[in-house]
Amino acid sequence: MGEDLREYFEKTDGTGVLSTAGADGRVDAAVYARPHILDDGTAALIMRKRLTRKNLLENPNAAYLFIEQGAEYKGCRLYLTKTGEDTDPERIRKLRRRCPTTDTDPDKTDLVLVTFRIDSVLPLVGGGKQEK
Repeated sequence: MGEDLREYFEKTDGTGVLSTAGADGRVDAAVYARPHILDDGTAALIMRKRLTRKNLLENPNAAYLFIEQGAEYKGCRLYLTKTGEDTDPERIRKLRRRCPTTDTDPDKTDLVLVTFRIDSVLPLVGGGKQEK
């Protein structure tokens, strides 16, 4: 499934939403780019040191909802468990899909590459069959 997901996210335009919850159970949702599917089958997202990351430090579970661009309700839901973080600016720069931040950007050191185990994959709509 990892290779299929990699191709899917490289070729499909759409909108993603990552949902997390802190230790207190308070839920947050934030718009995120498509995840990077790494060679080992894990998913990675580049994020800033804000509420979503804080929640993941307290509670490693997350859900990522991806809605394909277009009129129909197509996409997928990924159920994730955080497995690690990397602050290496060179690795982050290589993975960024949009223009990299410049050296004069004060926020560029604020970036973290967060990796996740993909626990299950479901279609955007309906129960479907859980896949891994």
